[in-house]
Amino acid sequence: MSPTRRTTRRSLARRRVPRAAALALLLATATACANDVPEADWSRGLLPDHITEQAGVVQSLWNGAWIAALATGVVVIFLIVWAAIFHRKRRSKAELPPQVRYNLPIEMLYTLIPLVMVSVFFFFTARDSQTLTKVDGDAPVKVKVEAYQWSWRFTSTVNGRPLQPVAGMPVKDYKQGPQLVLPVNTKVEFDLSSDDVIHSFWVPEFLFKRDVIPGIPEDNPGRKFQINTLDKPGVYAGRCAELCGVDHSRMLFSVKLVPQAEFDQYIATNQAGSAQ
Repeated sequence: MSPTRRTTRRSLARRRVPRAAALALLLATATACANDVPEADWSRGLLPDHITEQAGVVQSLWNGAWIAALATGVVVIFLIVWAAIFHRKRRSKAELPPQVRYNLPIEMLYTLIPLVMVSVFFFFTARDSQTLTKVDGDAPVKVKVEAYQWSWRFTSTVNGRPLQPVAGMPVKDYKQGPQLVLPVNTKVEFDLSSDDVIHSFWVPEFLFKRDVIPGIPEDNPGRKFQINTLDKPGVYAGRCAELCGVDHSRMLFSVKLVPQAEFDQYIATNQAGSAQ
């Protein structure tokens, strides 16, 4: 090997090392684990355990979609293998297989079956979407969620009585962020607003998230949704799911579900205008 060629290879190797290191750093950053990732389970389709009635609708839709997709995949793979094994015929290189113009029954079959499948998927998706976006307006607990760069402000109203707003700053741990306290087994209505950029309100255990878009009027139903909390007390992590700026990853908060008696105590000590 000539010295010139050897030198060229060494220079290429030197260039690849920094590139490989940069790629490894990027992959490590992109796949880094957060400390607020809920535990998933195969029995739930790798979704976290839900804490609202509406999330049960999402879980059922998710499971049904996976069952339909896996069933379709099994049928397709079976047909491919069956055709490859039982419809083989050795021919000379010069001999062409029989040429057919069309097969009307098969063409109707592979047109109608996908049409029926898409129609079924659309029906269940549209039905469940209506359930998830339904707002009755009679929730005893209403929460105004204000998203801003880069944290949250929660202003709760319980049976018409306002509570002290809870606001936060960018944090590294969701437990240090603003905490929204809610009672179990209660209907809660959320009203989302933003004054700067698009954010996204997301609690993984809700199995639901909604963009917080600036400029939407208060009377627009698109900025509201409601949940019915289940009897699962605990502290659950929340975050912004829309890239919104330099501190997007630190836009963390928590939702604390408590029994009704504990929530009544929380109301008594956090009513707007009460002495602290």
